[in-house]
Amino acid sequence: MQARLDVGAVIRRVFHIYIDQASVLMPAAAVVFVITGIVSAVLAATGSFIAVLLALVISIVAGTLFTGMVVELVADVQDGRRDATPGQLLRAATPVIGQLILVGIVAGLGIVIGFFLIIVPGLILITIWSVAAPVVVLERPAGLGALGRSRELVRGNGWQVFGVIVVLDVLVTIVAVVLDGIANSAGTGAGIVVRVIVGVLTAPLTALAAAVLYFDLRGLSSEPAPTITTPETEPPGAV
Repeated sequence: MQARLDVGAVIRRVFHIYIDQASVLMPAAAVVFVITGIVSAVLAATGSFIAVLLALVISIVAGTLFTGMVVELVADVQDGRRDATPGQLLRAATPVIGQLILVGIVAGLGIVIGFFLIIVPGLILITIWSVAAPVVVLERPAGLGALGRSRELVRGNGWQVFGVIVVLDVLVTIVAVVLDGIANSAGTGAGIVVRVIVGVLTAPLTALAAAVLYFDLRGLSSEPAPTITTPETEPPGAV
């Protein structure tokens, strides 16, 4: 019988790393989400269907890219190291930034279209593609292979993975709605600023969840966790 993912343990670990590494996560999140958050908020404010669709895709791409950045941090924390810097997170994703963006765009389009159709396909895609970004960074599959590999890792624990996503999304939504309501009374400009701030504060939770899920799912399948090769850790003579 296949081992099951411990939803509570995953969520506790996510918040533990979030609090412990906030000084690293927040600056890195700001680099990714300030610009993309402003663009997404402006597009969403237009009310146009195409603009809203594009805003959602941009948000998913930004989330995929940031998830790729925090994978190394989660790996270090699990190994007992806590000396990462925002610069190291950026460098960890640099070698695969193109593939992260590609996977993010394809996943974003698929998820958004799934939601606009009958919702359920979107929820399924969010679940089975939840660890695609860590796969890109750590396993380096060709093309869109990360999406299939993510589905393979999630198989057998789909409901548990979905549970982690739902719990974190509910918490993030509650915070966003409360702050959004306060900001809207101050005008459109303040609303956009608050949405960007909320994105910077909450994006690490989603990214950390994907990274923690990746390592736990590999552990459940008895696969040894791969190592990240960065410019600082490449072996001598590596091309």
